[in-house]
Amino acid sequence: MPHREVCKEPQGRRIWRVMFRRYDMYSIIATGGKQYKVAEGDVINVEKLGVEAGETVTFDQVLAVSNEGLKVGADVEGATVTATVVKNDKAKKVIVYKYKRKTGYHKKNGHRQQYTQVKIEKING
Repeated sequence: MPHREVCKEPQGRRIWRVMFRRYDMYSIIATGGKQYKVAEGDVINVEKLGVEAGETVTFDQVLAVSNEGLKVGADVEGATVTATVVKNDKAKKVIVYKYKRKTGYHKKNGHRQQYTQVKIEKING
């Protein structure tokens, strides 16, 4: 996660500096129609996988691996990422409110997206 901090120069001007966590080895995986940048030990929320908590999941759709230089395309053909399922849960409720003026039309609906929380154990690539 990026952390922002404000630094002051001698002239009193503000500079925004964004510091990023340094990864020794990271990978970019695709699951549920989204892409995630992960490193070993990360805990991420992905779209519901339908796997019970405590089981192991293997992500085989790896787009890039960075160890000593970035590898993409044919270089990551057999790369996989192994993760353990922490829990299955629902996200915070999103309210959908529809309104049309002058007609008295109001419609309120709510939705909670299901997700699976996984912990990245190993990057094989």
